[in-house]
Amino acid sequence: MSGTSAATNAVAELLRVSPVADELAARFAQQGHRLYLVGGSVRDALLGRLGNDLDFTTDARPPEIMKIVTGWAEAIWDTGIAFGTVGAAKHGATCEITTFRADAYDRVSRNPEVRFGDSIEADLVRRDFTVNAMAIDLADRRFIDPHDGMGALARRNLDTPATPQESFADDPLRMLRAARFVSQLGFSCAPRVLDALAEMAEQITRITPERVQAELNKLICGAHAHQGVELLVDSGLAGHVLPEVPAMRLEIDEHHQHKDVYEHSLVVLDQAIDLETDGPDLVLRLAALLHDIGKPDTRRHVPGGGVSFHHHEVVGAKMVRKRLRALRYSKEVTEEVAKLVFLHLRFHGYGKGEWTDSAVRRYVTDAGELLPRLHKLVRADCTTRNRRKAGALQRTYDGLEERIARLAAEEDLARVRPDLDGNEIMRLLDLPPGPLVGKAWSYLKELRLDQGPLAHEDAVAALHVWARAQGLGVPAADQGEAAETDEVAAPGGEDQPG
Repeated sequence: MSGTSAATNAVAELLRVSPVADELAARFAQQGHRLYLVGGSVRDALLGRLGNDLDFTTDARPPEIMKIVTGWAEAIWDTGIAFGTVGAAKHGATCEITTFRADAYDRVSRNPEVRFGDSIEADLVRRDFTVNAMAIDLADRRFIDPHDGMGALARRNLDTPATPQESFADDPLRMLRAARFVSQLGFSCAPRVLDALAEMAEQITRITPERVQAELNKLICGAHAHQGVELLVDSGLAGHVLPEVPAMRLEIDEHHQHKDVYEHSLVVLDQAIDLETDGPDLVLRLAALLHDIGKPDTRRHVPGGGVSFHHHEVVGAKMVRKRLRALRYSKEVTEEVAKLVFLHLRFHGYGKGEWTDSAVRRYVTDAGELLPRLHKLVRADCTTRNRRKAGALQRTYDGLEERIARLAAEEDLARVRPDLDGNEIMRLLDLPPGPLVGKAWSYLKELRLDQGPLAHEDAVAALHVWARAQGLGVPAADQGEAAETDEVAAPGGEDQPG
């Protein structure tokens, strides 16, 4: 991409949003101020991917910005005004307008001492990477590129306007942003940036878990997530923010051959991404990356040179919960990822289709709403290079999905419930609301999973058998019926998923 063609692309993209940019620039000019499109917006315009989130910078101070956008914007917010930023919405575009900055950092936290600057050049030198240190003067559509950001963009290279050491010391979050841009844009890092990342990785501990999580989410959901994770691991950053991932790089010797778990997990991540049908799926991608993190703690060498990882899915689910909670993920995301990790190995007990219908029901019920993701994770986890074996595994899973579809059509598996509800249980056993009703309900649900739908009289008979086993009296009117139910099967008698 030549500088001329890149500039042409940027202008074309800018014209697409010109109603907003032009109107806003004109209002600033009327008050004697300059307005610039800046940072990621210019980068994306050069790449031909400018969206509706626009970043501007100006010599106007925040109170003046507020006055200028008042009466023009459809909505205004000032949550970032302490840092010089005013937000505005117009014509479907979201605009963030920030006063020139010349911040100073204490290099203990990442919180700057906010100082406003007086020039676009001083503002650009404090930005994270040269590809984000370009601006367009909206008054005359002039490109401002003092750090050759356009050249870096053409080379798809990440470098810093100042030295990387200065940049990362000011704000260590920029190190994670480097990995995020590698993932999102497919860029590579300049050698001096790689050196600084390795040298300063521990500085990332100055950043709050919430900010780390936000960058990790963008990285994991990037188009090149594999490469982003590799940079995290190779730089040493992962050792501080996601240490379970580099821990999967298990030593392999000539006596105990096994797959490299880390490399396998990256392949599973790639294959899970290939199976996505509705855009990036954070939960699926996290589960793919982390599904085997329990292996290092469960590795055992066995006689004959083999290696086992018994119950690594159980250990891994616990580790997922601990790590995602530490990173302040929501309870919903944490539990969904942990559940997928816990269930990802169960299919391997299916063999060539030996599961009973009961086992299939349990697989579906345990997965619940995560079943579509579990299907993708299990398929992605097949990374064998043996094409015949890989094909056989995929065909076997095809068969399992067909059985699930058949049972779902027959029994409405998505809403498996006991054949008697709580109200009927209380009536039949003359019980008040309480824990015993819940236990009876759970018993009948297990029976339903084992045997499929029961006729009403069979469900009542089974409930009476359970009640007598608990030492509960069966109402006199039902004694005769209960006496004939000794041979009703208890739940759990059929094969369980592996």
